[in-house]
Amino acid sequence: MTQHLDFFTRELAELTDEKREFLEIGRRAGRFPSAITRDKRDGTPSEISVWCSNDYLGMGQNPHVLQAMKQAVDEFGAGSGGSRNIGGTNHYHVLLEKELAELHGKEAALLFSSGYTANDGALSVLAGRMGNCIVFSDELNHASIIDGLRHSRAEKHIFRHNDTAHLEELIAAADPGRPKLIVLESVYSMSGDVAPLAEIARISKKYAAATFIDEVHAVGMYGPEGAGIAAREGLADDFTVVMGTLAKGFGTAGGYIAGPAALIDGVRSFSRSFIFTTSLPPAIAAGALAAVRHLRGCDQERDSLRANARQLHGLLHERGIPFISDNSHIVSVFVGDDSTCKQASTLLLERHGIYVQAINAPSVRAGEEILRVAPAAVHTTGDVHKFVEALDQIWEELDIPRT
Repeated sequence: MTQHLDFFTRELAELTDEKREFLEIGRRAGRFPSAITRDKRDGTPSEISVWCSNDYLGMGQNPHVLQAMKQAVDEFGAGSGGSRNIGGTNHYHVLLEKELAELHGKEAALLFSSGYTANDGALSVLAGRMGNCIVFSDELNHASIIDGLRHSRAEKHIFRHNDTAHLEELIAAADPGRPKLIVLESVYSMSGDVAPLAEIARISKKYAAATFIDEVHAVGMYGPEGAGIAAREGLADDFTVVMGTLAKGFGTAGGYIAGPAALIDGVRSFSRSFIFTTSLPPAIAAGALAAVRHLRGCDQERDSLRANARQLHGLLHERGIPFISDNSHIVSVFVGDDSTCKQASTLLLERHGIYVQAINAPSVRAGEEILRVAPAAVHTTGDVHKFVEALDQIWEELDIPRT
């Protein structure tokens, strides 16, 4: 015990910029993006505006979602009762999986307790079970993809980010007789850029490779009925398995995969992160089901998000405040220095009541620090203008380079 305590005490003492500290916030139902935070010294509450939430469409406070969750709690209680294998499969799990399969035009879907466990659990099986599968993975894929592939123990080749020429070079050099899997994201969470899906689909067909596309930052927000970027581009059928989350566009919690029934059943049968974990509480599944159904039938939230992102892109361009990509709703404002990035985040909060998290290594490379800004469907036009005004003042004060 003493050795463990001494070891981690030394480890933590050596941490400087990497040490994680968290702002306590309470999102205000019905008033989001307003939230309450508390002073760490005396607990005094204050109101802030959140600009870095992944609840992009505000579905976490949608009345249909809240009502569905309340009804499910009254009907089934708080927890699920165990893993899906033992006693934790509720009717809402069955309905939600059916709805998600229909959303993506796939034969079947499978729920996980989080997006992380969905990627880890699915890829460990899909890439590892066959024994001789070769995986081709984008270099900026999420940590959950990296861990899933590591756990699969499959042979892995990394292609440069969104570089389809490099992907084709690698896959062309592989043994044509071995099964192949291309793994990518549609919208990348830190940069906000979008993968060249048409080219990847072409390569997958040419080399008979299966594809696994992570659409966590796209489902709900893009494509017909919120089915994602591949669906928006008319390419949904070209991607074998789609992975999504219920915790971002759908505003609740959990992850899922959808695809051919045989592959989904294989993951259901062999995935450790599915088999050995408690299933989603029925209320969470009911809320997610309500969110998916609402967004399949309504474009209002998607339209508002698109308008806010477009306005923010334009105003940042006018002020010369650099950001990485205008391809999506994720507006990663580029700072490029860890200390300055943290200063900017602190000043936004203390002076303007605006919360945007500074992102540093390992989430981005050192020297590529960003403020990861996420305008939401629930922000107003006035909110966007105020945010850019505050950012402009801080850029001036800290003398951060402009475009």
